[in-house]
Amino acid sequence: MKVLVTGSRGQVGRYLEQQLAAKPWISLILDRYELDITNSEKVNSVVTDFKPDVIINAAAFTAVDKAESNRELAFDVNERGPKNLAQSAQKIGAAIIHISTDYVFDGSANRPYMEEDPVAPKGVYGASKLAGERAVMDNCARCIVLRTAWVFGEYGRNFVKNMIKLGTKREELTVVNDQYGGPTFAGDIAEAVLIIVSRIGMGKELSWGKYHYSGMPHVSWYEFAMSVFNAAVDQGLLMKAPRLAPISSADYTTEAKRPNNSKLDCGKIGKEFGIEPSEWQLALNNIQNYK
Repeated sequence: MKVLVTGSRGQVGRYLEQQLAAKPWISLILDRYELDITNSEKVNSVVTDFKPDVIINAAAFTAVDKAESNRELAFDVNERGPKNLAQSAQKIGAAIIHISTDYVFDGSANRPYMEEDPVAPKGVYGASKLAGERAVMDNCARCIVLRTAWVFGEYGRNFVKNMIKLGTKREELTVVNDQYGGPTFAGDIAEAVLIIVSRIGMGKELSWGKYHYSGMPHVSWYEFAMSVFNAAVDQGLLMKAPRLAPISSADYTTEAKRPNNSKLDCGKIGKEFGIEPSEWQLALNNIQNYK
């Protein structure tokens, strides 16, 4: 089986590259400099030449606040790029797995979101990712859209690394305590994606479409920060944890509005693929490797 990965320098992309090295598949793993997914001719050329059985799109414009003032770029990468990949996949009969986000929801629900719940993004980032989902599903019959949330890992920028950095500089921090979600280890996302790839490679019937995958238990950002600092102290990254003060979203101003509820129901992916939610607490046991 042949697998094409885009966005290899991103949080999930780096783990995909590592884990694919242990698989008996032929892989072509490209970063944005090697394959600009917004260039339809280049995408078509690469896909036509390599002829992958599965395309994994881990490329995205993920700067949530910057997207507010860079709408065109966000939609180029998050909608037009996935559309190019989906069209090329359809042309050669390949499947595509596209990674999306909880930001397609407005966060007003009082329970974890299911795949078919109404979508209503609050900002440009969420709108562009929703447009990307639709572009993939409209242009490739054999597609999986995998929504995830609160991604962290040892690569790229993320909440865990930011907290550790701030913890070395400040004695007290304020953290939002009215936004809830499931922190998700990027390595677990990569593993979940490759389980789906394996199923595709078996040639057995599966249900294409949208799936949710994130971590459990659900917590607030404040509670997540407490867990991060406890782990950092236990692993010797910090001498002591900074004092944490909970604040509301209204008191923490950002360019883009965040959903207060980012909880995703992961029952469907468990039933279809046997994939369990990310164990984010376990993943914090190795944050000494985060740089």
